[in-house]
Amino acid sequence: MLRLLGDDRATMPHYAYDRLRAGKLMPGVFVLADRVPMGQAIEELSLLAACSEQTEWIRRVVYLPL
Repeated sequence: MLRLLGDDRATMPHYAYDRLRAGKLMPGVFVLADRVPMGQAIEELSLLAACSEQTEWIRRVVYLPL
């Protein structure tokens, strides 16, 4: 299942929550803080991928860094 990753903290979470309220499919959104260095973002995403199941992120909006 696909996940969405982006740094648009102003609108992306808003649209994700709109989908949830409407009962639509929302596989998961990871929102990066604009101050997070790319290397740290890659490390966190790698850790999440290695230590979790894809199904854990369905219908969730997750802000990185954790």
